Amino acid sequence: MRIPPTMFFKALRLSSLTALFIGLTACGGGSSGGSTAVTSTATTSTATTATTATTPATVATVASALTLNLTSLSNYAAPTLPAYYDATVTALDNTPPANVVNNKTATLGRVLFYDKNLSFNNTVSCASCHQAAASFSDPARFSTGFSGSAFTTAHSMRLGNIRYYRPGSMFWDKRTASVELQASQPIQNAIEMGFDATHGSIAALLPKLQAIGYYQELFTFAFGDANVTEARVQNALAQFERSMVSVNSAWDTGFASVFNPALPDQGRSLPVPGLTAQEDRGRALFMGGPGVGVGCAACHVPPTFSLAANSLSNGLDAGETRIFKSPSLKSVGVAGAFMHDGRFSTLDQVVDFYNNGVQAGPALDPRLVAPGGAPRTLNLTVADKAALVAFLKALTDTTLATDAKFLTPFKP
Repeated sequence: MRIPPTMFFKALRLSSLTALFIGLTACGGGSSGGSTAVTSTATTSTATTATTATTPATVATVASALTLNLTSLSNYAAPTLPAYYDATVTALDNTPPANVVNNKTATLGRVLFYDKNLSFNNTVSCASCHQAAASFSDPARFSTGFSGSAFTTAHSMRLGNIRYYRPGSMFWDKRTASVELQASQPIQNAIEMGFDATHGSIAALLPKLQAIGYYQELFTFAFGDANVTEARVQNALAQFERSMVSVNSAWDTGFASVFNPALPDQGRSLPVPGLTAQEDRGRALFMGGPGVGVGCAACHVPPTFSLAANSLSNGLDAGETRIFKSPSLKSVGVAGAFMHDGRFSTLDQVVDFYNNGVQAGPALDPRLVAPGGAPRTLNLTVADKAALVAFLKALTDTTLATDAKFLTPFKP
């Protein structure tokens, strides 16, 4: 499935349809839009001074503005993970050695993620397009930018398990090399958050944040001094986003009870307790190779369901030359738009596409090509298509979406 708002793993060698869901979209290294608006009915300000709601003398402190308790931080650095998040999973972690998650910096990242001060006119935050209740994506096909009248050209990517896409490149088109580099791009986008060249770029944002009391405290808390830099903003946001690890879906609960590290395939061929008969039929189709299933797991690799590094185009459009990435499929059933441009509104439409709608092109993944060279068709029955949809919905993780440490830290 292939599923960049600028606002974002290890392939199994299955010869059947291993790329089945290269394009299922939702983050996060996840950012949503493109650089041009789909619709724009208003002209934004051309001033180069950012809107600032407060002055240094009146800015709020951590205690008055935020619900944070800096003496008792949430655990971002060392969450308890299931046994099947073993060496095969940690090998896929794209965290750079220079920005390993720690509780102080991730806490700062949480504040930055939810702070509308990061937009030129204080109207949107990262969380505006990556909403917890929508699996850290946007329920709308395209996200509304800071002006309120212009929209992104790509669907917002889910953020769960963003750390397990091993190449580490972010956005649908993989145009940035890391979560860190992705993090500040929506801020500088002319549609999303507005600190583009016309509005002073990120150089205009930094003194704006520097003047806010709680950032003076939080940057000192995280980095040892109050200096606000782009690199520090990037690192903090990246740490917060990489902390969004999804391990609490119905599939996770069942798989944990049958996981056997001695099995080469980590027990993917085994029935999973707790799933309905229909969901488990979908699991068998998703996981199974030739003669058993359709091989989706070769590109969307359990247990993280993040994209394999060698996945190519999913044939969404004829003649496609671009190679998109997708977010993890965890909680894919929550958001209401699918593919990089959100063209499908249901998972049923997505499964129908992979069943008989894949189109030929130079970048088409070989696992989506039939022996004669034409795009592969699956010839799934109505029942099988429904089972695949049911299994994908069984990957929904409501715990991640409601965990207080990933929700807004701002007081009402």
